[in-house]
Amino acid sequence: MGTHCQLSTDPHDLNTFMCHLINDIKAFDHMLAKNLFETGPQRIGAEQELCLVDKSWRPAPLALSALEGIDDPHFTTEHSQYNLEINLDPILFGAGCLTQLENDLNSKIAKLDKWLEGRGAAVLLGILPTIRRSDLSLDNLTPLERYHLLNEALNDLRGGHYEFRIEGVDELITHHNSIMFEGCNTSFQIHLQIDPADAVAAYNWAQAIAGPVLAAGVCSPMLLGKRLWQETRIALFQQSVDTRRPATDDLRRKHSRITFGHRWLKHSAMELFQEDLANYRVLVAAEVQTNPLERLAQNQIPRLEALALHNGTVYRWNRICYGITGQKPHLRIENRILPAGPTVVDQVANSAFWFGLMNSRTPQDRDVASRLDFAEARLNFVKAARDGLGTCFNWLDGTVATASDLILDDLLPAAYKGLERAGIPQTERERYLGIIEERVSSGRTGSHWIIENHTKLARTNEDYEASVAITAGSLARRKKGDPVHLWSNVAIEEAGAWVNRYWKVEQIMTTDFFSVRKTDPLYFAGNLMAWFRLRHVPVEDDVGNLVGLLTQGRVLERFSTSITSELKTGSVEEVMIKEPHSASPEDLSVEALAKMRRYQIGCLPVVKDGKLVGLLIERNFMNFSEHTIRTLRNESDAHLQNAGDLPS
Repeated sequence: MGTHCQLSTDPHDLNTFMCHLINDIKAFDHMLAKNLFETGPQRIGAEQELCLVDKSWRPAPLALSALEGIDDPHFTTEHSQYNLEINLDPILFGAGCLTQLENDLNSKIAKLDKWLEGRGAAVLLGILPTIRRSDLSLDNLTPLERYHLLNEALNDLRGGHYEFRIEGVDELITHHNSIMFEGCNTSFQIHLQIDPADAVAAYNWAQAIAGPVLAAGVCSPMLLGKRLWQETRIALFQQSVDTRRPATDDLRRKHSRITFGHRWLKHSAMELFQEDLANYRVLVAAEVQTNPLERLAQNQIPRLEALALHNGTVYRWNRICYGITGQKPHLRIENRILPAGPTVVDQVANSAFWFGLMNSRTPQDRDVASRLDFAEARLNFVKAARDGLGTCFNWLDGTVATASDLILDDLLPAAYKGLERAGIPQTERERYLGIIEERVSSGRTGSHWIIENHTKLARTNEDYEASVAITAGSLARRKKGDPVHLWSNVAIEEAGAWVNRYWKVEQIMTTDFFSVRKTDPLYFAGNLMAWFRLRHVPVEDDVGNLVGLLTQGRVLERFSTSITSELKTGSVEEVMIKEPHSASPEDLSVEALAKMRRYQIGCLPVVKDGKLVGLLIERNFMNFSEHTIRTLRNESDAHLQNAGDLPS
């Protein structure tokens, strides 16, 4: 569908569009029956999503400026202004194709890197570690009509806030009023052209291997500073575009627009398009000028514009796409499961693994539906997203295997054979599949590297500092080019200048703290403060609104003037500061510090929309002070050394 076509959500236009969509499905069925699809050469393709950051490693809304400055049709928008997509030209699946894929990606990203010099950088990670809740406002929605219409249409279907609940080492429970959480995700989508006669077997096999392929490539373990799934993208994407309303009748089964699917294909690729129209409301309509059935009657190939648009609003992790190369229509499977990054060569290695497996199928694999229950394939996919290489898969013919054993013993040898069958030379096979073998053998996926480094850095630094260092470190290592299993650990100094780490309150505030209610016994609050050596405890109501602040001084004063019985009957409300000074997460750290000094207070509750979200205490400024002093000392030493007053 052209990017400049007029879209509409008018009910009359939607009904008209549905009729065009039905005609497209009928035309597609006719083309299958008449064998009108290309069956000769096989091509591969890829789409690279990435995140744009500023010089402080935070999301930067530079997409439209970058598109204008780069002026390359391979680059296009995503719905968030800090995301971009690069669409590569198709490549014949054969000798040299993987090397060409890597070179094409490097060339396009280098062009973007050059434009970003002095402005920011492009980061290849499934979820940007430094993304914050404030980045998810509609101010960052790309200002093009189609994105606003899509957001409005999904919101109307949802009928309320989007709910998020993802549990891992930490737990994320929140809600949002738009689809902007989806902008946290960036992926590397790969395409493989297929013979229509083989579409059912090929698509079912792609579904069967989705779990193991994902387990080997996980790279998105964190969101908003929380350690969640090994590939958090999967859970986040499903929940960020889920239009199902809370169930009033648990007996009815409803389907998410983000779906692995519901069953194996049986007869034709057309089943997917029929299901998508039957299960999912048309969100937006576009004007369609031609009737595809009439074009076929005139021996012309239709573009199936309505089908392409609707197919783009139903988010299958593996989906079948219709396209035209020259004057010949073709089918391809689009694999949407893999995250962006962390390097180009890692992405090409993931692609080689999938392409090889897709081309490795034996006669037995053509009937995978008889060897693996569909529910097991879907469960394998979810488990891989949650646990990565720690997954235990229920595999073909009732076997059970760990991710490492299944990949190293069965799937990698099959992928080698599949690439060999396509004419990929040995050096190329060994280069890319060797990366998968070493990554799986060592267990050092992108997610492992991120979690290991964040855990280490957060022991002695604030969480956000660790996230900045990881983001900066990933870019330096991506540009160096080594695959992720060879990456060194990150040093906190890679976070750069203090402005990257301490500029705003949300970067340094404490988010894990105790609180009390105003009706709680003061005896409880006093002991809580004594047990955990707390000088300040915020007071909030049952829905998280800040209503007061309890200080050590006030509690000690009450303890010193009261008898034990009064302490046990007194309440927090009697002693708390009822209108404490507070800060916003977006406030500058230096302004918050000035406020604390002005009012001679040791604690500043951090509030957003009335809700208590953090605490700013004197300890939060210690890292800031240490970094500043160290920087000044280094600058002073460098100055003295240059002046000849210090030995080199």
